[in-house]
Amino acid sequence: MIHRDITQKLTEAAKAYPVLTVTGPRQSGKTTLCRTVFDEHAYTNLEEPDTRAFAREDPRGFLAQFPKGAIIGEVQRVPDLLSYLQGMVDDVPDPGKWVLTGSHNLLLSDSVGQSLAGRTAIFHLLPLNWREISRFPQYPQTLEEALFFGSYPRIFDAGLNPADWLGDYVQTYVERDVRAITNVEDLSVFQRFLELCAGRTAQLLNLSVLAGDCGIAQPTAKAWMGILEASFIAFRLKGFHANLRKRLVKMPKLHFYDSGLVCWLLGIRSPEQLRNHPLRGAIFESWVVSEFVKHQTNRRETARALSFYRDQNGAEIDLIIETSSHLHLIEAKSSATASSSLLTGLKRVRRHFEETPYQCSAMVVYGGDAPQYRKDAHIIPWREAIPEKMEAGVGISIAHGGCSP
Repeated sequence: MIHRDITQKLTEAAKAYPVLTVTGPRQSGKTTLCRTVFDEHAYTNLEEPDTRAFAREDPRGFLAQFPKGAIIGEVQRVPDLLSYLQGMVDDVPDPGKWVLTGSHNLLLSDSVGQSLAGRTAIFHLLPLNWREISRFPQYPQTLEEALFFGSYPRIFDAGLNPADWLGDYVQTYVERDVRAITNVEDLSVFQRFLELCAGRTAQLLNLSVLAGDCGIAQPTAKAWMGILEASFIAFRLKGFHANLRKRLVKMPKLHFYDSGLVCWLLGIRSPEQLRNHPLRGAIFESWVVSEFVKHQTNRRETARALSFYRDQNGAEIDLIIETSSHLHLIEAKSSATASSSLLTGLKRVRRHFEETPYQCSAMVVYGGDAPQYRKDAHIIPWREAIPEKMEAGVGISIAHGGCSP
């Protein structure tokens, strides 16, 4: 078990809240994390049929087994249990007593919001970030390997073949998890939808076009996209909106949390296939964006808004981290060569903010190994996108000047 970056925030919350709720995709390490951090707690899992039946039929008796509290896994399988837990928590509000985990954000959030509002701290444990991956004894050494292996802990902990493990993961996800969230009649069509989404990672999400390509209605595509988000497979990155006298694209971008899953869905079965793959740049962009999303999620930061920038004239930035007075402009380029051409998009967009109150900093995360600290932007190797020391949520210390280069 490697150290997870979310651990500090989790232990801090355990001193203040009687219930901790940890959600995330299957196999992101929720159970391992909670049983490691709260090693004195009893553990039970509602995925087991007999345990689930006990919890449904006699919820008070089920909870009474754990006078000192417990870790309850896959708690969304018995949502009514939370109403009974609420009464116990109100009677004995000992901090850190109960730890709940679940794989379906939509189902769990509804139940927690109704029963445990104000009584629980909610955490999202996403797949590993690069800093966590590099703590394993064996980890990817090249960018192609990093993208191909993805970020699920089991692959690194057991030294598994990513293609084999991810194939089983997709099958289990489609056949079990999707049906647990909603009644999808034809699972093969849903898997086709999932594959089409992978082909659109780091692209604008047009649900009408996606539905047409998949042969389903637009409301179905919208509902299925909600399933991917609720199960922490994919997420939408909103477009940046501000009064810049520019016509900005309002459509969101689609990103996946795990690059290895994208590779498997696209039929990529080795790191070598990534070198000249037409979607290499898009996969890398999603990897970079997800790294910042994971970092912010682990720190439970909500003050910094994440978005991308694109106007009707084609000016674009892959990621903007926005605070009340500052913008961090971040571009992802999979090229292994650091050149001035990597900064073209950044320079163009920075000019759009010259007459605004924002202070700006800019960086390019690229596929090479050597950093370059230039006057108008920093060019950062992919391995160092988010190093140990952070400043203002960005992976390097940047002199904060105005937005003009």
